[in-house]
Amino acid sequence: MAAFIAKQMVGSQLNAVKGAAGGAVGGDGGDDENDKEKEEEAERERQEAIREAEERRKEKHRKMEEEREKMRQEIRDKYNIKKKEEVVEQAPQEEPNPLMRKKKTPEELAAEAEQEDLDDFTNGDPTSGNRKLKNSIETQVNEIKTQIEGKCSLQ
Repeated sequence: MAAFIAKQMVGSQLNAVKGAAGGAVGGDGGDDENDKEKEEEAERERQEAIREAEERRKEKHRKMEEEREKMRQEIRDKYNIKKKEEVVEQAPQEEPNPLMRKKKTPEELAAEAEQEDLDDFTNGDPTSGNRKLKNSIETQVNEIKTQIEGKCSLQ
């Protein structure tokens, strides 16, 4: 009980000191809107500073690359070296977001499904594919048997 009373007395004195300090430490709760506005302004300033720093960095690298290219060109001119022509092959670029890709038409979907159904063995009928595969394997086995028999009869 004594600790509770001591805490109450010291706590009230600490709150008075905080209020006298201008609310810099804790505040009295009325400055929450001002604090939020200040934080938002500080965040905007921080984002702006980051953006400006990024622009300065890009500009610096662009200037450095221009200087390098200038030096490269001087060396090419000095030694009569022709600049290699860069062949830019335009590879099909994947869209960054797969949810935003071009949707296929029903005709395209039907054509893809038909191509999947038709392959080397099935030709549209799964049972005939099994038969063709079985016949193909039997034919190969028979050829190997005749080759083995032919070699055995020679010896």
